[in-house]
Amino acid sequence: MSLLQSPYILYSDGAGNIFEDTSLYVVGRSGWDAIPIPEDEWIELPDGGSLYELPGRRGIGIDVETGDMRLCEKGWAVAAFIPPAHTGFYLAAYETNEDAPILPLFCYTAVGWLDEKFYVPATRIEEDIRQECGGYDQVSIEEGVGKLIKAYPHNRLVDHLANNCALTYHCPAARNYFLERWECPIPVSPACNANCVGCISLQPDEEQVVSNQDRLRFKPTPEEIVEYTVPHLESAPFPIVSFGQGCEGEPLLMWEVMRDAIIEIRKHTSKGSININTNGSKPDAVRKLCEAGLDSIRVSTNSARREVYMPYYRPNNYDFDDIIESLKVVNSFGGWTSINFFVFPGLTDSIEEYEALRKLIKETGLKMIQWRNFNIDPDWYLGKINMGDTGECMGVKQMQELIKEEFPHLKYGYFNPPMERIKGNFDADFAHY
Repeated sequence: MSLLQSPYILYSDGAGNIFEDTSLYVVGRSGWDAIPIPEDEWIELPDGGSLYELPGRRGIGIDVETGDMRLCEKGWAVAAFIPPAHTGFYLAAYETNEDAPILPLFCYTAVGWLDEKFYVPATRIEEDIRQECGGYDQVSIEEGVGKLIKAYPHNRLVDHLANNCALTYHCPAARNYFLERWECPIPVSPACNANCVGCISLQPDEEQVVSNQDRLRFKPTPEEIVEYTVPHLESAPFPIVSFGQGCEGEPLLMWEVMRDAIIEIRKHTSKGSININTNGSKPDAVRKLCEAGLDSIRVSTNSARREVYMPYYRPNNYDFDDIIESLKVVNSFGGWTSINFFVFPGLTDSIEEYEALRKLIKETGLKMIQWRNFNIDPDWYLGKINMGDTGECMGVKQMQELIKEEFPHLKYGYFNPPMERIKGNFDADFAHY
């Protein structure tokens, strides 16, 4: 959609009320800079999106009369959370007070108001509807929890997915499991070999930022994994089972358990896809899993560059080269390879990052990029990785178009594709699950 004018800036009164300021047009943030947003990059805020007040921060806008940039002094800045399947092009632009608190671990996309509607600079990158907010009926989820807890009364993983993930944190993947459809999560590791700045399951006590959820606290057995995943693969539509979830550490630290589980699963069913979401730190372990029957891998990274990756992940006993090798290993087995690419406008779309991403795609035979919004306070993140100048940038939209033009077979999305998409028509309409 191309708007005839830029939307107006929003501000919050600090008491939960949000207003528009029609004297200022919204601008976006790219790296450290505030810049105008092209009219053709706006879409209506998707269903499931929400607005955040940014305490201690004043929004930056373009004065409607003079065309100059200035602060909105009427209240605190406002940003949007855009729901899964969408990728944001610009962050909310603001000036931060010295005493401003660090923002929680969410994404902070620019947002504006025009003609009685909220608008965000973003695109729908994925047609799959598996995490649409309208697709979750709480009564049905609770009924599913009751049914599957009764079916597996002694299974600690099913209990964890029910009471921790689906009912407490409303995890979309766990809720889908209890609705007996699509991708089924398998949290497997209470430990991790990285110390990610924006870890959502474990933050150091000395940090002001709080993790979004508690981490898994036990090591599941292969038997517990097999017990509930085989029936899911057998009966769910478009079934996937995925090791590596937000409520755990690094699954490759439990590779022997996963290997044994995969071997046993495949004794019982050939249906569906077995996936791992991972930091890709142990390519030798990845090879063992491929030999056992792993179908796909999604490696998470904030960058295709070692110098940006290392200060964010702060890895123990592995290096950036290992994640590249893990992708190569899966590709050598004919498996599906994705990266979970944390999009940070003004860094992700820099010329240096673009060149590094091109190199990674060529080197690994990458099959898919999941363009995911980075859930982190922008100032805090850039400070933590000591990024003063993010370099010349092209815009996230332009970067996506250039990569697609050069690598037409590379798929874009937000979720791990089921085997039906991997082996069939990847771009088919999946809106009728």
